[in-house]
Amino acid sequence: MKTARPPRLRGILLPASIVVSFLASSSAPTPLYAKYADRWHFSPITTTIVFGIYCIAVLAALLVLGRVSDHLGRKPVLLGALALQIAAMVVFSEAGDVGALFAGRILQGVGTGTALGALGAAMLDIDRERGTRANAIAPGLGSGIGALSSGLIVQYLPAPTRLIYLVFIGVFLVQALGVALLPETIGRRPGLRAALLPDLAMPRHLRPLLFAVAPVLFAVWSLGGFYGSLAPALARQLSGSDSAVIGGLGLFVLTVVSSVTIVAIARIPPGTVTFLGITLLVLGSLSTLLAVEASSVTAFFVGTFVSGIGFGAGFQGGMRTVVPLVANHERTGVLSSIYVICYLGMGLPAVVAGNLVVYGGGLPTATRDYSLFVVTLAVATLITLLRIRGRTRRASLTCAAPDGVHRAPCLNR
Repeated sequence: MKTARPPRLRGILLPASIVVSFLASSSAPTPLYAKYADRWHFSPITTTIVFGIYCIAVLAALLVLGRVSDHLGRKPVLLGALALQIAAMVVFSEAGDVGALFAGRILQGVGTGTALGALGAAMLDIDRERGTRANAIAPGLGSGIGALSSGLIVQYLPAPTRLIYLVFIGVFLVQALGVALLPETIGRRPGLRAALLPDLAMPRHLRPLLFAVAPVLFAVWSLGGFYGSLAPALARQLSGSDSAVIGGLGLFVLTVVSSVTIVAIARIPPGTVTFLGITLLVLGSLSTLLAVEASSVTAFFVGTFVSGIGFGAGFQGGMRTVVPLVANHERTGVLSSIYVICYLGMGLPAVVAGNLVVYGGGLPTATRDYSLFVVTLAVATLITLLRIRGRTRRASLTCAAPDGVHRAPCLNR
């Protein structure tokens, strides 16, 4: 039986803050990779594999544990995920070799993957419209804050490879207390064992929409994967500086601009927002190509700014196309399915790019290939959306049947 809901603002802010802190902690190692590589003598391939193993762990947790909160309730799942995050921070703070980085990233990924669906569903339980917006804003905001704060700590404070993780341990402990004090937003229900079987839970009537926006979700998060793994080294190379702040600034600009964009375009129809995101994603990626050709750090950050707008618009458009149409009992599964696409986009291209750095001509060549990949994927998405837009408009005539039964989704609703 459901318990009373908390006040809306408090109820949304706490799970949103947990998403922010989880994603912030995941990007905290970004400015530290150069220090780790110098200390333990590993190549960019190792950097991207360490980055990619986190994405694999998130995907595995999403597939196996993503729907658990629908059966156990939100609170126990979130408390367990916070405990895993604390354990990951302890491992990172005591890391003495690359193996510890892998172990910390796996713990971190499982905790994040377990919680993302529950956190997103908890925000939607409280307020569908604001919850949808918070689901789109919080990941980018967290990634940016984590990268910049880590860079500042590495550059200006003592014990850089420990302090940032100790800060996050304190944050997670406070958030665990907050979760423990909040009322539950959903009651227990049977079916837990079946929910543990890997399944991308997507209702049949939403599948065409998800397939339509999946490429742009993949593209924007692949850009996030680049900025979280290789862009710090590129920014330092273009600037001629070894500053950790410069290394983390690219991811910060990309993700914070994307979050501001999501707020700014909240009232624009999702179909229009998606097209805007694709266009700016292409322009931003082309700007990165020009920055590499001109060896200009200024052009790199201009391209990052434009890409950030494209990231925010593309992700917001994809989320708002699908999420508002999800029934209450489908929320966790659908959000987990969306995040599977996102984390595949974040992890796989980054690992390929790491191999290109070592075996394909170095960092500039890998950056050019990565940018062209994002452009190609964005253009392919645009062509697909243009083809289905006419069909969707015709289908919109049956979105609200006379008997009130939903029969077809609407892209521009």
